[in-house]
Amino acid sequence: MPHPAALPAAPDLSASHLVRAPERPEPGYWAGCPGVRYEPDRDRFLLTYRERRPRGAAGGPDRGWRCAVAESTDGIAFRDLWSVRSDDLGSPSMERLALLRRDGGYLLHLSHVDPADNRWRIDALRADTPDSFDPGARTPVLTAATTGTEGVKDPYLLETDAGVHLFATVSRARPFTPEERARAHASADIHTTGLTVQPTALALSPDGLRFTAPPGRAAEALDVGPAGAWDGYESRITTVLPDGRGGWLALYDGSADAAGNYEERCGLAASADLRAWHRLTPDGPWLGVRYADLVSARGRWYLYYERTRADGAHELRVAVLDEFAGVRPDGGPVTAR
Repeated sequence: MPHPAALPAAPDLSASHLVRAPERPEPGYWAGCPGVRYEPDRDRFLLTYRERRPRGAAGGPDRGWRCAVAESTDGIAFRDLWSVRSDDLGSPSMERLALLRRDGGYLLHLSHVDPADNRWRIDALRADTPDSFDPGARTPVLTAATTGTEGVKDPYLLETDAGVHLFATVSRARPFTPEERARAHASADIHTTGLTVQPTALALSPDGLRFTAPPGRAAEALDVGPAGAWDGYESRITTVLPDGRGGWLALYDGSADAAGNYEERCGLAASADLRAWHRLTPDGPWLGVRYADLVSARGRWYLYYERTRADGAHELRVAVLDEFAGVRPDGGPVTAR
């Protein structure tokens, strides 16, 4: 896909709406990690999100302690249908969910830290309705061992005629010294250590459960930028949409180093085939938000994202837009290029 002559203008988020506030107005308390689906036949929005507490928080589990599926009739005001706590999984933390409706039911991918080895992994749940998932019946999808990485998390699901595409962040494996090996997973979050980089990998499945995942770099779809770049430490694809010209556009989270792991910003990437991606924003981020997800509904775009507040907490918001990055909600280009 050719590099565009100019990037599309970033959307105006000044009129966005609050979807979920953090538990407390303090650093380390977050509501975010959104994933969204719109069901035209039922005229409803389904949202997945996560709640987080700071490490060592009083009164219960910390870090990613609760994830939920919520429903809305207008895309703004949501009510919870289902939730799961990290305690239910015996896990130190959970992160992004990914929901997909298929085969008369629902598929939910859940990323969490495996208590057996402190590495991030992705499991799947199936249910007839989005309020009836059983955490005890989850099945493995991708793990550090099956991907040849130091961990895999933050799934995004896209279904095409070729099957179910799973985009996920991986911690790229590399040789560790004994000291690095001891430190890598001691905190149950290698992403905060600076010991690896975090590109996006792609796996393909006929059913959303059994994925091909070649080990190591063979599975990678969007690499991190060069050392020192704003996205040189992490490049996490968070949503994918047709670009209106026969290709694909992705929003991705980037950070320059481990210090920015909790404050990523959003860039753009392009692909002709969903497998090989190139960065459209090598010189800086496109939006100052993280975990952006996007859905077209009722002739408009609904852009969900996690934003850092002045008090240091994170909140989940949605902006309702007439167009997005030069693409109409029906998938066509706004203007010829």
